[in-house]
Amino acid sequence: MGVDIVARVSESVFGELIVKKLINRPGDEVREMLDGMALAYPGIVRKIPEWNTLVRLEAPIFGKVALVSGGGSGHEPAHAGYVGRGMLTAACCGEVFTSPPVPQILAAIKAVDGGEGTLLIIKNYSGDVMNFRTAAQMARSSGIKIEWVIVNDDVAIDKPELRRGISGTVCVHKCAGAKAEEGATLEEVKAVAQKVIVNVRSMGCALTSCIVPRVGINSFDLGSDEMELGTGIHGERGVKRVKMMTADGVADTLTDACVKDLRLQSGDEVAVLAQGNGGTPFMEKFIFYRQVHRNLMEKGVKIYTSWIGEFMSSLEMAGASVTLLKLDEELKRLLTAPSETMAIKQPGPILF
Repeated sequence: MGVDIVARVSESVFGELIVKKLINRPGDEVREMLDGMALAYPGIVRKIPEWNTLVRLEAPIFGKVALVSGGGSGHEPAHAGYVGRGMLTAACCGEVFTSPPVPQILAAIKAVDGGEGTLLIIKNYSGDVMNFRTAAQMARSSGIKIEWVIVNDDVAIDKPELRRGISGTVCVHKCAGAKAEEGATLEEVKAVAQKVIVNVRSMGCALTSCIVPRVGINSFDLGSDEMELGTGIHGERGVKRVKMMTADGVADTLTDACVKDLRLQSGDEVAVLAQGNGGTPFMEKFIFYRQVHRNLMEKGVKIYTSWIGEFMSSLEMAGASVTLLKLDEELKRLLTAPSETMAIKQPGPILF
């Protein structure tokens, strides 16, 4: 049993199409990925042997609030790539596009608790919300101070309470992690996380679907002249299927939606995350960002910093997303504060 099974399944469905993935056996990819991360970055993270969870090497860190996040795998560098100084203390990695189970989350909370409490950063998906909140309640019953926030930055969904947590979650990790690194209280760290959630918006699109290793076939089909607007991060369809647009057209559509929902005005200052979905070349990402930048300049919106790369992907899906974070002086400071993780290192180059 191995990669050839994935190929045979795909061939039987799509005829000539052979799916190729650089894995060993479907179902082992998450564990083996985390093994590789821990081996590559032994000065930053370590793996909890019993679980697909990475924790900061020094954890538990006494005297500082711990930050725990996670979700399904397939979104790399999220979430494990953000474990380290100035960001997350632990990341619970579920199977591909599947929430981690309650015992895994509870084990992570206990592993990183340094006595000052733990903040859970949860994306607004039903499985994540249910499992992380259940683990939080169990941790509280054992005497651990715990709070949580729920990220819902996806403006493709009209009702805020139904909005998914997507790439804006990375801004929450960065700012809340920097606040915790300063020695802030659990209440102060949660307040910063909530401030980011109130001020961050994202929207994405897909030019292709992606293939979950255990399944071996495309999650949906698109015509050669079609694309999906308002995609999530789990390989699902968007909220609307449209004819293929130019890079500038896509950039304007996604940027305008975020600007409108944030009610940005001339003179406001933002951080921009312009990302691919996992299968978009850097050439195309920078063409895409070129128009995001132009769009904001035409509106008089100031860009404080721009990050272009992969932040919260969907396996090999082609496409892009825009995240805008409206800034004040505190968020500027926290967003650019020192950090050392696999994916983001500051000061110095931001690595994606």
